[in-house]
Amino acid sequence: MNHLTAMLGIDQPIVLGPFGGLSSVELTAAVSELGGLGSFGLYGYDAGRIAEAASAIRASTSRPFNLNVWLPLTDPEADAPLPRSDYDDAVEALRPFFDEVGVPVPTEPPAQYLPSFDEQWDAVLEARPAVASFVFGVPAEGVVESARARGIRLVGTATSVDEAVALEESGVDAIVATGMEAGGHRVSFLRRPERALVGSISLIPQVVDAVGVPVIAAGGIADRRGVAAAFALGAAGVQVGTAFLRTRQSAANDAHRAAIGATAAHDTVLTRAMSGRLARGAANRFIREIEQGGVIAPFPVQNWMTGKFRVEAIRQGRADLQSLWMGQSAPLAVHDEVRDVFEELAAGIPD
Repeated sequence: MNHLTAMLGIDQPIVLGPFGGLSSVELTAAVSELGGLGSFGLYGYDAGRIAEAASAIRASTSRPFNLNVWLPLTDPEADAPLPRSDYDDAVEALRPFFDEVGVPVPTEPPAQYLPSFDEQWDAVLEARPAVASFVFGVPAEGVVESARARGIRLVGTATSVDEAVALEESGVDAIVATGMEAGGHRVSFLRRPERALVGSISLIPQVVDAVGVPVIAAGGIADRRGVAAAFALGAAGVQVGTAFLRTRQSAANDAHRAAIGATAAHDTVLTRAMSGRLARGAANRFIREIEQGGVIAPFPVQNWMTGKFRVEAIRQGRADLQSLWMGQSAPLAVHDEVRDVFEELAAGIPD
């Protein structure tokens, strides 16, 4: 047991990456039951869904778990009203994909694209998970204080040393240092993510040297070798996404799991095409055609629009029109069962 495991109340310093939209109660509970920290991503969840998810996880495990929320960005990339002409242009760019799967295009924008952070945070406080984690920013003083009052440990996520320092100054208990190899969204918040593309082997030791709280390494870790390397670089734990996403216990669909098993490291790309924010996933036809066309609405508009046809694409088993999030170590994600992944990772933890 090290400082991180003692602080979080877990047996092994293995954290499940929180998947926004791909989390499952089964996988979250399974990782916690195995002695790690199961995580559940709350992207797009309103208060009612958060309460239901937390209740379902608690019904499946008595061990600590983590609820993850997205902080609202306050830089120029943050949510801003989209001019109607830009909205219409984005709709037209996506129209062929809606037609292809037989779904009507969303001609009118919604009144609200996402639940507010305040609504989500109040629900997290009510749920009282052992851990709450954040991406895309630094939690405000009031957020930290409200968590402390309820005994909730806080974990922030950094893609650069200065982000890690800012998170430590805010009062978080641990920091995830996530390298550019990681799958899913690049959660940079002090600069555009294209300017914060630091690899794990460089990022982790620099963050360890810069902060005094435990550092959890993320990005490119999928087997015991990656775990051993993370600890050699000074990390106190690891966060793993793609290897767990491949398992049958995740909420990934069969086409997504198959893509993880078939995608080479050089065939993953960083793109804004699917959501409007930079994210890493397998390059498919949708990404290639949208990037070639050059019309991409900002987040969350693009994510909301593409989500309308992605649901049907999943139902039809169309991998070419899905968001196939995965990291560069996808070829190392070879197990179908969560227990097998966990045991492989645990084998790399130093005695």
